[in-house]
Amino acid sequence: MALDHVNVYALEDGDGWTLVDTGFDSRRGREIWAALRQGPLAGRPVRRVVGTHHHPDHIGLAGWFMQTDGAELMMSRTAWLMARMLVLDVQDRPSAQALAFWKRAGMPADILAGRAAERPFNFADVVHPLPLGFTRLAEGAEVRFGRRRWRVAMGHGHAPCHATFWSLDDDLVIGGDQLLPSISPNLGVYPTEPEADPVGEWLDSCGRLAELARPGQLVLPGHKLPFRGLPTRLSQMIDNHHHALDRLAEALREAPRTAVDCFDILFKRRIGAPEFGLALVEAVAHVNHLRHRAVIRAVGERDGAVLWGA
Repeated sequence: MALDHVNVYALEDGDGWTLVDTGFDSRRGREIWAALRQGPLAGRPVRRVVGTHHHPDHIGLAGWFMQTDGAELMMSRTAWLMARMLVLDVQDRPSAQALAFWKRAGMPADILAGRAAERPFNFADVVHPLPLGFTRLAEGAEVRFGRRRWRVAMGHGHAPCHATFWSLDDDLVIGGDQLLPSISPNLGVYPTEPEADPVGEWLDSCGRLAELARPGQLVLPGHKLPFRGLPTRLSQMIDNHHHALDRLAEALREAPRTAVDCFDILFKRRIGAPEFGLALVEAVAHVNHLRHRAVIRAVGERDGAVLWGA
């Protein structure tokens, strides 16, 4: 993947550890954890795994720790259901719905043909099966782990019911992918919910989380380095997406485009093969947001792809 790492955190809990997120279930991932167990974790057991959201780089090994250590799993109900569903949904070829979705978004014919003939990415490739039973995280709840009391606040857009944690005892915040320092999380629309508006959900979430943010908090993000200055960072992320939406609306006033045609407007850089899939779902997300705001509408088709215009 273009983003080649995920941050995981271990917090002391009595004679064991609480882990926040886990990384992929891969041979390399298990080798890293084996070294960590013998090193900084000092051989003590994992008592609890907290999953910020359902994406595989964050909960890939949660089921493994439940199996090997008897760990408790804490996630939002929606995140747990999404993870369980996707692990069980193994496909050898893309579904007809996925192919139609990609075509409508403007995926070039050669890329579409290649994907149609290939086995798609499956959650089960890098996520250990999740056993039945978990502890539910809910909006506004107070939970305890890592010798702290935490307020749970849910974000949406990058993932449904993404849990963030705000310490009630000091200035620590666990942000997952909802609160990142130098990049924005991917906001994507997928064939499972083609009319979704994750950009609108994410902007709304940033506004709600800004009410909890203070400059001195130390934010532990899901990628890149921990940071302070969260109120400013939230404002930056909101402004960045509004500017991208404004650029897109202006471009579509000048000439109709497919979602894929909008890559240069949204990202202002060349999109290569490794990033193409994430770029496509994010372009559709921004198009959908402008559609829901009645800024743009479908104005025609080109080779089966929808053209969007003012």
